[in-house]
Amino acid sequence: MRTTPIAVTALLLALVTPVAAQQLPQLEPLPAPPALPAGVDDDFEPEVTIVQRDGDTVEEYRVNGRLYMVKVTPPHGVPYYLVDQKGDGTMVRFQESSPTLSVPMWVIRSW
Repeated sequence: MRTTPIAVTALLLALVTPVAAQQLPQLEPLPAPPALPAGVDDDFEPEVTIVQRDGDTVEEYRVNGRLYMVKVTPPHGVPYYLVDQKGDGTMVRFQESSPTLSVPMWVIRSW
């Protein structure tokens, strides 16, 4: 059975017409973001310092001048992170593959 060019054109037109008939919804512009509260500065980005030490690339992340995280990338190996979890300046190695759960602990009752 041979198909004629008119039949092929009619078939293609039947397939394309429903797609062409669809209209995109009318989109409204987004409202402007609200103003920041008083006392909050708009600089939320951490300050990153990149240093080369003994072949390692060390990225130091600071907020308000306080060091909170260090990313160490050795020349041959997987990068690792040192994080100040308690805010006392002691850096602890952070494992991405098997993160430890840091659960808040409070004394409810003691005797």
